[in-house]
Amino acid sequence: MPLKDIVLAVVVAAVYGVAFVAIKFSVLELPPLMVTGWRFLLAAIPMVLFVPRPRMNPWWLVLYGVMQGVVMFGLIFVAIGQGMPGGLASLVVQMQVFFTVLFSAVLFKERPRAHQIAGGLVAIAGVVVIGWSKSQGAPLLPFMLVIASACAWGMANVIAKAAKPTDMLGFIVWSSLAAPLPLFLLSMWLEAAPFAVPAAMPSWTAIGSILFLAYPTTVFAFAAWVTLLRRYPAAVVTPFALLIPVFGISSTALVFGETVPMLVGVGAALVFVGLAVNVFGGRLGWLSRG
Repeated sequence: MPLKDIVLAVVVAAVYGVAFVAIKFSVLELPPLMVTGWRFLLAAIPMVLFVPRPRMNPWWLVLYGVMQGVVMFGLIFVAIGQGMPGGLASLVVQMQVFFTVLFSAVLFKERPRAHQIAGGLVAIAGVVVIGWSKSQGAPLLPFMLVIASACAWGMANVIAKAAKPTDMLGFIVWSSLAAPLPLFLLSMWLEAAPFAVPAAMPSWTAIGSILFLAYPTTVFAFAAWVTLLRRYPAAVVTPFALLIPVFGISSTALVFGETVPMLVGVGAALVFVGLAVNVFGGRLGWLSRG
């Protein structure tokens, strides 16, 4: 991979990681579900005016948009709004890798490899450790919401796999249209908020955070990531995803002073090791046989 593409992959991981700072800034002032709705509304408009709609059954766009935008991101925004540290959320939500493997095995009969099973077991052990530490006094609900968000992300990946889109940027932009309306309605119901309009004018920090989530994170980073996946084998590109929680944890610690208790840190380390085994385990096995 040339240096310019290595830099692009690192920049994408950095954008995804720093996005958790933007989430935190926005939900400090605004209802989380409303923020999520605006993220996807701005990601879709005006992009739908310039990106052609994918040639597929539109119900795939709706299904993916609801699962990814409403369920997955709605849950993680609510979790951070309820006190889940953004850095830890950026790591735990990567459990989506193992949910994707599980759902693909059930729905598409894709048999997981030994290193994927091993990595999943290590990561699950880490989640158990984090969950046990949360049960000792810290709020458990936000942590469970992030696990549910990872599960929804895995299901969204399976939906995208079944839909077989040929234009992933168009798929993301047009599917984003399915998310704002239900998110704004849920915000009215669950957060007692006005429809799409905050009760008070948010600060420029919150507005800038939502714009960052809509354009650099949703439009630029995703398009760049898909471009890299089309240009190189997945085994070359996917290891850069391990940098996302690194940037997430470091940026939220720098901006908000988030600290990780020792037991939570042990669990987080196990999750990271499990992800690393999932990414690199196949090549390590090949090397050992060689």
